[in-house]
Amino acid sequence: MAYRIKLDLQLFSGEKTEKATPKKKQDARKKGQVAKSQDLSGAAILLSSFLSLLIFGGYIKERVVFMFSDVYYHRLQMNVTSENVMVMFGDYAIQILLALAPIFLVAIVMALIVNYAQVGFLLTGDPLKMKFSKIDPIKGFKNIFSMRSLVQFLKSILKLIIIGFLVYSTIWGARDQISSLGYVPVQEAFHFTAQLTMNLGLKIAAALFVLAVLDYIYQKYEHDKSLKMSKQDIKDEYKKMEGDPLVKGKIRERQRRMALQRMMQEVPKADVIITNPTHFAVALKYDGTQMDAPKVIAKGQDYVALRIKEIAKEHGVITMENKPLARALFQRTEIGDSIPADLFQAVAEVLAYVYRLQGKVK
Repeated sequence: MAYRIKLDLQLFSGEKTEKATPKKKQDARKKGQVAKSQDLSGAAILLSSFLSLLIFGGYIKERVVFMFSDVYYHRLQMNVTSENVMVMFGDYAIQILLALAPIFLVAIVMALIVNYAQVGFLLTGDPLKMKFSKIDPIKGFKNIFSMRSLVQFLKSILKLIIIGFLVYSTIWGARDQISSLGYVPVQEAFHFTAQLTMNLGLKIAAALFVLAVLDYIYQKYEHDKSLKMSKQDIKDEYKKMEGDPLVKGKIRERQRRMALQRMMQEVPKADVIITNPTHFAVALKYDGTQMDAPKVIAKGQDYVALRIKEIAKEHGVITMENKPLARALFQRTEIGDSIPADLFQAVAEVLAYVYRLQGKVK
């Protein structure tokens, strides 16, 4: 009893307790409302970029050394003219692009993969539409002090704390090597600095990626929560999809009236009306040039049967009483069906009698 009262209260209050229907999710997706973490794409790109540096570091080093050595081997005695300088800068620009190409390609591919993994293929212009509600100062003030803004603020603070801790712990752990950099060769100093930077970058990128995954889970939870529906919402959606039962009932009633009207228009074409006599009426027609057997062109019960007999009388169609035959034809045939084989004899006798009365030969 208490559970039923709770359900009634939820229905009355419109509390959104039900999961979103597939149609609600699809409509939200068309509007660009999807669960997505902006941090996940950035963290994935950062992590993949450092991994690319780790993998393609030798290749990038060769390109950089080639550019610096080219200056000393080929450019020191070069005539300094505007044309030569432009050609040199063009060559170096190409070399820089070739050196950074692996990182750019990996970053682009990773961004596409992460975005597709979050929302799939989605192309919509609805978020770009001009909406005056977006510039509502009251609504904007509420958004500033909303729970979402608080979560974003706490998330930013957490990022700063984690990054600060990683930077501090990494540099503090290498403090002895850092203090002795002045006493080691330049090449070794560069190697240590690159290794320290790479180590720190991978740690920060991995930590941000983990936070981004957690943020995506939170965003998905918030998205599903925002799409929740009340029981009344589900009922209204079902009515829109399936049609209002009242409207559907009216449509069916109109279809029945139209079908009945078409059937009544066929009654004057009948050869005979077989009746019960008060409960059933079946109109038969037979054309030996087009039909293999007589067909039922109209039938009805009670009021419809009475109406069929009235129309038949108005148009001079003979009505014959045959209770067993009328009941059998009504129950075993539909409009447009040929009569069953076991009723051929009975129907043939009725039609033969009718044709004799009309002076027809068929």
